[in-house]
Amino acid sequence: MMTNPNQKRIRDYGIMIGTLPTGPLNRISDVSGVKVGHVTLRQGSVQTGVTAILPHGGNCFKEKVAASSYVINGFGKTIGTIQIEELGTIETPILLTNTLSVGTVAEGLVNYMLQENEEIGLTTGTVNAVVAECNDGYLNDIRGLHVKKEHVREAITQAKAEFEEGAVGAGTGMSCFGLKGGIGSASRRVEHEDYMIGCLVLSNFGQKEDLLLAGQPIGQWILEEEEERGEQESDKGSIIIVLATDLPLSDRQLKRVAKRATVGLSRTGSYIGHGSGDIVIAFSTANKVPHSPSVAISQQSVFHDHYLDSVFRAAGEAVEESILNSMVTATTIIGRDGHQRKSLQEYLPTYVSKFRYSSLF
Repeated sequence: MMTNPNQKRIRDYGIMIGTLPTGPLNRISDVSGVKVGHVTLRQGSVQTGVTAILPHGGNCFKEKVAASSYVINGFGKTIGTIQIEELGTIETPILLTNTLSVGTVAEGLVNYMLQENEEIGLTTGTVNAVVAECNDGYLNDIRGLHVKKEHVREAITQAKAEFEEGAVGAGTGMSCFGLKGGIGSASRRVEHEDYMIGCLVLSNFGQKEDLLLAGQPIGQWILEEEEERGEQESDKGSIIIVLATDLPLSDRQLKRVAKRATVGLSRTGSYIGHGSGDIVIAFSTANKVPHSPSVAISQQSVFHDHYLDSVFRAAGEAVEESILNSMVTATTIIGRDGHQRKSLQEYLPTYVSKFRYSSLF
């Protein structure tokens, strides 16, 4: 599964978000060891799928990663965050899917972990599966429960550093600002010793009139171009934001970074509506935590709080760009009952051309 060479991301239109430099791929996988895989189910009214994020290339159960989560708005069905908050670690890949398939994907992830770790439930404890979701029911026959357990292993085994974005995997049927949403990613270099912050989003939120592009009201312009009338849809969607870093951050510090995802979210125009499930999961690959420690006391290096400002900025920029990438890489989709979501890429060339002499670009 290679990146689609025809996909144009937001920077390919000459639009630069923020000031910090990106990593070589400008994806979450710029954090060494992180990989992403998709299973896409797309046929008629079936517009859904599964996305897997692997925190590192080894066994996540045997070598856990420091982690935290943050609930911006809790209208969601994510599972696994209770143990993340209590123990400060993640011990499985992170799976994304649609709302009604969380149970199926969790079972598939548990099956995968049992097959990879024969000691689970016998000579050691159980396993904390992490699964997050958004509601793709506008485009997808969500009641059909088309995601199956076997799709979890397929997504995990297909995971690579170079992965497709947009209407793929869990993002296949998602909507964002009244347009097509989905999977998007970006990364930023942190000033200190060349560390990375990477982000992946599953975007499914917002009203068209609120959409901002690098601070400019492109959503209002789209409404004017289409001469749309009538009451706009309320914000009933969600977003899952996954942040990864190779900085040696504690789970306490990771929660602080996760909170800054709100900055990037709001800079795209989100008001974080009542019916929106906005969840952040953040992890660090720097200090892995062994499941079976050989010593009672371990020593770890931890980044000093005094230098976190650049990390906060990097997180905000990466989230903002990831959301825009999720929209501009997604193609127009016609799904359940003829419902349609147009892609931002249908409007962006005209918008950039029309305003190319402004200070924005």
